[in-house]
Amino acid sequence: MLQATPLTEGWTLLHERAALPAVVPGCVHTDLLAAGVIPDPFLGRNETEVAWVGRREWTYETELRAAPGAAGHEQTDLVFEGLDTAAEVRLDGRLLGSTRNMHRSYRFDVTGLEGRLSVRFASAYAEAEAVRGRLGQRPAAYDEPFQYIRKMACSFGWDWGPTLVTAGIWRPARLEHWSTARIARVRPLVTVDAERSVGVVELAVDVERTRVEAPLDVVATVGGVRVGAALDGASGVVRLDVPDVALWWPRGYGDQPLYDVEVTLLHGDAVLDVWRRRIGFRTVELDRSVDEHGTGFTFVVNGTRLFARGVNWIPDDVFPSRVTRERYRERLAQAAGAGVDLVRVWGGGIYESADFYDACDELGLLVWQDFPFACAAYPEEQPLRGEVEAEARENVVRLMPHPSLVLWNGNNENLWGFRDWGWEERLAGDSWGEGYYLGVLPRVVAELDPTRPYAAGSPWSGSWERHPNDPAHGTHHSWEVWNREDYARYRADVPRFMAEFGWQAPPAYATLRRALPGEELAADSPGMLHHQKADDGNGKLRRGLERHFAFPEGDFDRWHYLTQVNQARAVATGVEHWRAHWPVCAGTVLWQLNDCWPVTSWAAIDGDGREKPLYHELRRLYADRLLTVQEGQVAVVNQAPEVWTGVLWLRRMSVEGVLIGEERVEFGAGGRAVARVEVPKGLVPAGAKEFLVVDADGLRALHFPEADRDIPYPRPEFDVALVPGGVRVTARTLVRDLLLQADRLDPDAAADRGLVTLLPGEEVTIGVRGWKTPDPVAARSALYCLEPSR
Repeated sequence: MLQATPLTEGWTLLHERAALPAVVPGCVHTDLLAAGVIPDPFLGRNETEVAWVGRREWTYETELRAAPGAAGHEQTDLVFEGLDTAAEVRLDGRLLGSTRNMHRSYRFDVTGLEGRLSVRFASAYAEAEAVRGRLGQRPAAYDEPFQYIRKMACSFGWDWGPTLVTAGIWRPARLEHWSTARIARVRPLVTVDAERSVGVVELAVDVERTRVEAPLDVVATVGGVRVGAALDGASGVVRLDVPDVALWWPRGYGDQPLYDVEVTLLHGDAVLDVWRRRIGFRTVELDRSVDEHGTGFTFVVNGTRLFARGVNWIPDDVFPSRVTRERYRERLAQAAGAGVDLVRVWGGGIYESADFYDACDELGLLVWQDFPFACAAYPEEQPLRGEVEAEARENVVRLMPHPSLVLWNGNNENLWGFRDWGWEERLAGDSWGEGYYLGVLPRVVAELDPTRPYAAGSPWSGSWERHPNDPAHGTHHSWEVWNREDYARYRADVPRFMAEFGWQAPPAYATLRRALPGEELAADSPGMLHHQKADDGNGKLRRGLERHFAFPEGDFDRWHYLTQVNQARAVATGVEHWRAHWPVCAGTVLWQLNDCWPVTSWAAIDGDGREKPLYHELRRLYADRLLTVQEGQVAVVNQAPEVWTGVLWLRRMSVEGVLIGEERVEFGAGGRAVARVEVPKGLVPAGAKEFLVVDADGLRALHFPEADRDIPYPRPEFDVALVPGGVRVTARTLVRDLLLQADRLDPDAAADRGLVTLLPGEEVTIGVRGWKTPDPVAARSALYCLEPSR
């Protein structure tokens, strides 16, 4: 039986003639930080103080001794699940092999060998710059050379991330001891025969042998079904029909039953190796048919068409070895708690660990997986071309057991960049990645994982005959709005699938206080500017704010609050509009769910894991049922399967709280459908002093016809009282966008809701957890709301 010995102990990192303790899995930065050699690069402007780390070579060493498990086995392999990135692996000076891809695993035969094991990492800069020197310069969104090395691109920095170029043994290492044969690869093709209610599992099994002539058998079990087969040579296929399977569904559409799969490799009665995974039975299609609106992009799971309520995912830490199984689960549970049902793994990051996809399987989160290409022209010559195909083959097979995975996507924004960002002229015929996205990758997916759809990129209109980012065809990214226009512009288009859009805001106050110790906070203070990586980010924040609010010069607390309000408002403007146009628009994928360090960004959850007001707004926007006022109508959005009927209570009110008119109107929205109800003419607000309130079944929509800066809000008056588990606020006037910033009460405190608007006489109880010393005066000081323009 194959036995594994983890290689996690006894590693050292060589630095300035010293052997520092090293953690495997880990990276150079985390080891240097633990040893006190470098300051925390997430604090202040320390990022610049540690830039030298990415420019140096680094060596990890340990003693490789004969493990007890090696006795009686014919072969011992040294296995690295991930090396970051360009490395030479030596044993007592003997070269075992070289690596140049962070996204692959590696295996070396060390049978009978002992001695000093060293892994020497070249600087990723040196490797990338050498490749660039051989293949020539290619354009990119950033000046760093990330497209010349198969490494997590965003470790070279991004418009939300620090430049911390890592090296190290970033995934587990071990010795594997085996005899006769081992399972090298299992490729499960999981389908559903709906007519027979049968789940079909085809397991393509590849083995590696020490004895070519030895007869081998495999036995597979799934859901109580057991099938065996003889292996002819190095591979074979086992098919199992599993009757009466329970279907796996995205969250909100059904349950997520998972089935254990076990493949056992036998030589006679001797068990040589066992492979175990979990699978789920479901069908997935991507409807890209042409209709009167253009070209669709609609996910269809188990025959049900979905409006995808999505978020973009970036690596949750710029040092990804620090992201534990528990942290993945916490962050993805936050996504599910906000009503998210699709997570896009963005192409400037990594293929995440099994822990990520396991959590998505269990939580019912659909996964859209980018291949790691983003915002650059990628050379297609060697040594990169072979690495790209090898990593794609390995990771497609590694991830395909997961039912949550529903789409392979070739790249992020590179097809768009070629057409729109001046690349075509600058390249002058040089390769740039098209052969990957339209050739290598779809071929690999079609060969290895034909059960899932493949898209060439995002955005992509499906053909060079159209603009790559045409909103009427396929996927669309909306960045003109954040970069140049008011977010009201979101309402101008109905894209078939909005795959990226977003608005910035700073992180939570407690996150800033931790990240910028001792700094007097201001929107443009040195630390704040350093933790703002977007081009003219603060300028865009200001211009976006001034379109709606009077800019709070010199008042950081007010600026912090208003920018977070504006982020939530911007995203709500887009999502409400696009959801109201289902099924023409079939999904929104917010940029972005998470951050990899403390930074001002588009994230809903900041770099310390704190939820911004946007996160709580997502819970409303992504709920099954949503009310929104659009173009003189109330759109009743019903993503639930049941028909939604009821009565809309419409009220025209003044900002002073006077009821001007009201009416009750019946409505009915079919399952997974949108109904529209005209706003009675007598209830349409007239000017900045009036607004519309629409209530039904505990849900509310508000419509203010003018920008906030032009609305004569009354000075807000409200009462505050402590109640068990939280704070109760009772409004005596209109209180617009009330927010309890619980982290100002205690860094460990969190509120259970975000922005809430109260009419005169209404009250709300805000739950607070983690608040050690509740105090009513402190509670009032942490409450913010809109005030009359100054």
